[in-house]
Amino acid sequence: MGSKRYNYKPICNLILMTKIIQRGAEAIIYVRDGKIVKERVSKGYRVAEIDRKIRKQRTKAEAKLMERARNSGASVPQVGMEDDFMLVMDNLKGKNVKDALNGMGKKERGDVCSRAGKMVARLHSAGIIHGDLTTSNMILVGKDVFLIDFGLGKFSGKAEDQAVDLFLLYEALKSTHFRVLEECWKSVVKAYSGSYPKAKEVVARIEKIKNRRRYK
Repeated sequence: MGSKRYNYKPICNLILMTKIIQRGAEAIIYVRDGKIVKERVSKGYRVAEIDRKIRKQRTKAEAKLMERARNSGASVPQVGMEDDFMLVMDNLKGKNVKDALNGMGKKERGDVCSRAGKMVARLHSAGIIHGDLTTSNMILVGKDVFLIDFGLGKFSGKAEDQAVDLFLLYEALKSTHFRVLEECWKSVVKAYSGSYPKAKEVVARIEKIKNRRRYK
């Protein structure tokens, strides 16, 4: 992989010198030397050899997903691998879309949602499933929308997987931006449909997913 290499030591040795911004079940995310570092933590309940294998595979897979996403034209932070369990990424200076979307004017909000729809279309065209498409994982930098956190992603060109992926964004808009749900979703789908040849099949499957959820 043609990503950069960075010389960082694990957080256990540098915890007093870093700014931790998130502790998750799988990883710790912190800032060091102006970069975002994502380090997958060891799980004590797993056999050590298996634990190292799982963390290594997931870290490598996430780096590959992000690299292909960037190559597809999607706005994704540049990422490099540091040892087997650590990713080092650009620290984006922008606003989290989750926090900003509701307070935007209608035109700006439509532009942001259109950019998000086009970005998802680029991912799906490249056979990438993000796995956690929410406005929490979108950063607005100027007028560009960057997508972060590919930890739940995978490679797939199946329309069903793509429909589930995009449906997650619908659910995120519904739960966090309900007041503007319809206008936002309309902008997302319009941009997605205009940028992805298989969009018609994917959007049709989303409607089926909605119906299944409605009648459960």
